[in-house]
Amino acid sequence: MSLQAGDVMTFERTFTVEDVRQFTAVSGDRGVHHVTPDEQGRLVVQGLLTATLPTKVGGDYNVLARTMNFEFLRPVFTGDTIRCDVTIGKYERQENGRIAIAASFVCTNQQEKVVLQGDFAGVIVQSR
Repeated sequence: MSLQAGDVMTFERTFTVEDVRQFTAVSGDRGVHHVTPDEQGRLVVQGLLTATLPTKVGGDYNVLARTMNFEFLRPVFTGDTIRCDVTIGKYERQENGRIAIAASFVCTNQQEKVVLQGDFAGVIVQSR
């Protein structure tokens, strides 16, 4: 599938306790709020684990990121389902065979509250 400026991709994920435990082990982010459940039995999901949602576009389209800006607005808890809407703002072929890409994103929880927003830019290297 080819992208173009103006395209919007939407995907979602429900974060689990196991997701947080695995990310804790890999990242070393062992803040007490990530390892000790709150009064409702939830853990706070690491911000960078939440930020894997918009970076999915990079994996899907072989984007080499140059910049990534994240604004964390609300906590995400285990059991939350987060929807991520990524809007392609720039998709331009360059003379060197690469494609310049820039996009913005908004992530909302199941109550329609924005939890994360930001943007990224980079290049796509076409396979030869």
